[in-house]
Amino acid sequence: MLSVDKEENMPDMTLTDAQAQALRELLDRVLGDMSVQIADTDLKSFRDDLKEQRDHLKSVRDQLGS
Repeated sequence: MLSVDKEENMPDMTLTDAQAQALRELLDRVLGDMSVQIADTDLKSFRDDLKEQRDHLKSVRDQLGS
């Protein structure tokens, strides 16, 4: 279930333990791939965009816990 808190415009998701674990594993893989891509990117604006996306994904991953 995905709902949006109108006051803060923050989405709220309810996940099963299995869904949360799958999402953690996916985010861990994507974040690892992004680090390599950021390091290999020469164009600063694109690298900055990737870093911003990475930071958003890290925030989601951190909220999922361990």
